[in-house]
Amino acid sequence: MWLAKVLLAFFCLASSTCGNLTPDFCSQVLNSDLKPEFPKLIRTNDAGVLKAARHSAQKFNNCTNDLFLFKEFRVSKALVQMQGLKYMLMLEVSRTTCKKNSSPPLDSCNFQTSPTLKWVLNCYSEVWDVPWLQSFEVPVLYCH
Repeated sequence: MWLAKVLLAFFCLASSTCGNLTPDFCSQVLNSDLKPEFPKLIRTNDAGVLKAARHSAQKFNNCTNDLFLFKEFRVSKALVQMQGLKYMLMLEVSRTTCKKNSSPPLDSCNFQTSPTLKWVLNCYSEVWDVPWLQSFEVPVLYCH
């Protein structure tokens, strides 16, 4: 349901069919010299996508009280906007065998295989990569 709302909001922003836009508003957008780039599909194994997915998993770990760490399991779809600065990801995070209080690097953590501990969540994430500030931000993360 949340994905439908996100997609509807995106299409409403990209289309003049939602809401009552005045002719002045449309004229300003159509005559603007600034043309924002629309999101484009990108390979799910792209280095930037994988880095963004890792930041999404770390953000999830900071938001949960789970005893174990989670890490990115699979990126099923990836979009990029603004020349590689904003990533929009559909990904899965899965519980690992590493406990949060030990804080190991996620690369060294294996996924849980026990049926009682295994847990995979589907997520939508937006990750902003700001290379000139050497920072990553995850302003949007929905997991279920």
